Amino acid sequence: MAATPNVTRAWKYARQVVAGKIVACKWTKLACQRMLADLKAAKKKSFPWMFDRTRAERVLYLIQLFHHVKGEWASRQEKIYLEDWQCFFIAMIFGWINRQTEYRRFIQALLFVARKNAKTTTAGAIGLTMLTDDGEHGAEVYSGATSEKQAWEVFGAAKKMAEMNEEFLDYYGVQPNASNISVLRTNSKFEPLIGKPGDGANPSCAIHDEFHEHKTNDQVDTMKTGMGSRRQGLQLVITTAGDNTTGPCAQLCDDAKKVLEGSLKNDRFFPLMYCRDDDDAWDSITAMKKANPNLGVSVFREFLDQQLAEARQSAHKQTAYRTKHLNEWVGSRSAYFNIDKWNLSADKAITLDQFADYPVILGIDLATKVDIAALEILFVLGEKEFARFGKYYLPEETIESGVNKHYATWVDQGWLTATPGQMTDFEFIKEDVFALRDRLNIHEVAIDPYQDKMFISQLMKAGVPCVEMPAQVKYFSEPMKFMEGLIRSQAIQHNGDPVYTWMLSNVTAKVDAKDNVYPRKERDENKIDGPVATIMALGRAMNGQAAHDLTFINEPLVLTY
Repeated sequence: MAATPNVTRAWKYARQVVAGKIVACKWTKLACQRMLADLKAAKKKSFPWMFDRTRAERVLYLIQLFHHVKGEWASRQEKIYLEDWQCFFIAMIFGWINRQTEYRRFIQALLFVARKNAKTTTAGAIGLTMLTDDGEHGAEVYSGATSEKQAWEVFGAAKKMAEMNEEFLDYYGVQPNASNISVLRTNSKFEPLIGKPGDGANPSCAIHDEFHEHKTNDQVDTMKTGMGSRRQGLQLVITTAGDNTTGPCAQLCDDAKKVLEGSLKNDRFFPLMYCRDDDDAWDSITAMKKANPNLGVSVFREFLDQQLAEARQSAHKQTAYRTKHLNEWVGSRSAYFNIDKWNLSADKAITLDQFADYPVILGIDLATKVDIAALEILFVLGEKEFARFGKYYLPEETIESGVNKHYATWVDQGWLTATPGQMTDFEFIKEDVFALRDRLNIHEVAIDPYQDKMFISQLMKAGVPCVEMPAQVKYFSEPMKFMEGLIRSQAIQHNGDPVYTWMLSNVTAKVDAKDNVYPRKERDENKIDGPVATIMALGRAMNGQAAHDLTFINEPLVLTY
């Protein structure tokens, strides 16, 4: 095997991050853990992906043949030297391949890092590599942004890199032009892209710079669909945080976190995120280091110290510092439940039948069209010990609309039930409740009395005991807090249900002046119906005196439809 020193640096970086030898945030650590776990799994031929050190090393070597085009390094005509963290990011994108086809594994990558950490240089060099050395005839590389100035940040840097390297121009036949970079013999081009493009592009690589400035997903979606005929197209998003906490960039970052923590599965997406952790003081040096992997290289400590000093004196400057230099979505809510603890308590082998002797409380959160209807099955094992399973329902038309690409996968895997038409058919839920009644020891069903009254009436007439659980703060606050403690102490057994784990990771909390909490979601796409149903069931169970003698301190509010 040929020497691969840069790849060695990449994997060493990952191991040092995981070992705690490099100061890093939770998300950086998870990215490193994910890749190291996959590297171990790749030793088995049954694993679909393998890591090709030679391919990764080639890209790392080529990038370091280019010269810096800005700053003091450019004035000294120095070549690019990739830091260890950059080696890791680039090596993961280009080194992981499909074991069978040998095409690249990752078709989407995210570099989420604070300003002045060499995002532009990294992206420009990757763009030139994709233009010339990816084995793609008719390569189309785009540097996309919301404005011409921003689009030229990456493209302009790449153009200057190319112009400064005569050997590169001659070897690949590259021609830098006024508005693009072309390779005539392969009919390839690299050019800036502004706003929403037309449908004619066929990108092999789309770079989206400062994605937080995008108000819509139009550019990203158009580029993604345009890559349909490319075997190993790459969509690269490079961005710092912004102030639009409900925009497409914030959504992408949320999805990235879910992939890293395991609540969403996407083997074709590689996110690397640098930011402060929630429990870091915003004005600490630790937070500064976590968000700035190039600290002392392209972003200087003296500069950040000055920005921090000003931020301590001004609320406005504090917001700017936290957004631009700590990479923080200021104003966004954090997830309420600890997903790491939740994942640790998963056991895919558990079944309903093994808990059949325990009392059960069902929680039902109905939805008709866009939200997921959820049926919670909560076994009361003790005063502070539970097991839970869930069933979820969504109309076929909502699933087929593509609003969430995971829905169809979950239907195929049996986690989500698709009901015919535009509206959720509650008959499916009713029949599942009846089947559970015949199989388990159902004590009661917690349901919001303001939801579908005919559905509730049908359950009552069939002898299913339904109990009021209105969706109000006074009913939800204590069980929600109770649930948070149960998850933290790993006192809820569950089967690792991916639909529920995703919904659980979407839950944020609205906190009032009296410290009451209520479940919320940051955006409409972030469904939380399953956890809401759990809170309802726990609200009825948390006053129970014993697992097998479920006696309530408060009399049940039995519905009488």
